[in-house]
Amino acid sequence: MRVLNIVALSLALFIMASGPAPAKAGCGGDFSRFIEGLKKEAVAKGHDPATVAKFFQGVAHDPKVIRADRAQGVFRKNFIDFSRAVISRNRINNGRSNAKKYARLFDRIERQYGVSRGVLLAFWALETDFGKVQGNFNTLNALATLAHDCRRPELFRPHIFAALKLYERGDFDPRRTKGAWAGEIGMVQMLPGDILENGVDGDGDGHVRLKTSPPDALTSGAKMLRGLGWRAGEPWLQEIIVPADLDWSRTGLDHRLPVREWAAMGVRPRTGRFLGGTNLPASILLPMGRKGPAFIAYPNFDVFFEWNKSFVYVTTAAYFATRLEGAPVFSPGNPEPGLSAQQMKALQRKLAARGHDVGKIDGILGARTRAAVQAEQKRLGLPADAWPTVALLKRL
Repeated sequence: MRVLNIVALSLALFIMASGPAPAKAGCGGDFSRFIEGLKKEAVAKGHDPATVAKFFQGVAHDPKVIRADRAQGVFRKNFIDFSRAVISRNRINNGRSNAKKYARLFDRIERQYGVSRGVLLAFWALETDFGKVQGNFNTLNALATLAHDCRRPELFRPHIFAALKLYERGDFDPRRTKGAWAGEIGMVQMLPGDILENGVDGDGDGHVRLKTSPPDALTSGAKMLRGLGWRAGEPWLQEIIVPADLDWSRTGLDHRLPVREWAAMGVRPRTGRFLGGTNLPASILLPMGRKGPAFIAYPNFDVFFEWNKSFVYVTTAAYFATRLEGAPVFSPGNPEPGLSAQQMKALQRKLAARGHDVGKIDGILGARTRAAVQAEQKRLGLPADAWPTVALLKRL
């Protein structure tokens, strides 16, 4: 799942909304000619022609990659359904077992990069089930296929040349390296460019082996998160209780206040104290509206979106990380029924007709659709909690 995404997850791969654009330079057309163009560009960048020829030998277009890229139905699930589907008792037990098994490694990572073990364990679990399911797509074929496709070639083309550099230093096999459909490799699913920039030899064997070495994979993931802006020693997410008379229009990730101001409005932690004190800026996150689960999101929560752009994935990963560090199961509350995929598409069309930028009409409740929903709720005098309902759809 990681694409830039986060992932890669990185990843603005799962939610980015754009249709085919054949006019984009460097994509489309005959695949063989496209590969020849990549070879010429690689040589122009200073790579040895013989090495380039060997690297690209046998590269092939993979239709299964395109089908996987177009199929993102999992992100149409709401937070409760998605989190319950992916956070199993087995994953929690394995997470805690790995926390003990690699305790010294996590201690070292936290000292060096400031990234909490719960965060790395959550990504390790959700991306590959602790390394068990890393993907079976040939990585070079996947990257070449997606770079050739004119939907977002600018995201994938640079990773082909990064893979070439990894190949030159013995850390990538163009015929045998396999991973996810979007080109991510290893236990925490990192793209070749991310590996090139953030790969760490965590076990001291002289290579960065993200597929087989937990120390390499986890240390590299931590370095990447720090580079994306992770703030050492600070929390990322905490479950809260919100008062019934809260000004809902101030909730959402684009509204941020010091924790003390939220506390003054009656917001309080479900258990214990606010994790980061009362001076940190924070947002109120209501993934399923004012009647559903409620969280306070600290600055580190933003970094999760640098790993993956899906709202439901990010919220689930961040919550899972808190569970692995001892937080209780969230209270589901009693949220109002959401919309079906077809109803969501109808809502998006109505919002777009009213001038809101919701991106692609895909039936996914992403950040732009949430912002548009909240704006229309406020305009109509409804509780502006950004959760779309049948009542809102009818009002529009």
